Amino acid sequence: MNELPRSLFQRWWHSFEEDTEGVTVYRPDTYDFPLAHGRGGLEFRTDGTFIDYLMGPADAPEPVPGRWRLLEGRRLAVPFPGGDEPDRELEVLRCDEHVLELRRAVS
Repeated sequence: MNELPRSLFQRWWHSFEEDTEGVTVYRPDTYDFPLAHGRGGLEFRTDGTFIDYLMGPADAPEPVPGRWRLLEGRRLAVPFPGGDEPDRELEVLRCDEHVLELRRAVS
């Protein structure tokens, strides 16, 4: 997979109920989530912008801007220049219009 699927480029919300060991699952805005005390999420944009939606006060997501770039295969580097958020490397395991599964690479 040297080209990222078009379905990646949208806002995704963490479906923590579906996480498995080492795999984080996200669903799009249109997904019918069960009730929860707030959800974090992320967004990939085609211009290289990455937004991490972290849980803030009152369970409201707060956007933290970063950048993404394709490394090789299915791996993405996601730095957060000038911010407090640590840089990360992600591997896209699965992505279609219904689900995004990521593995956080261990440095």
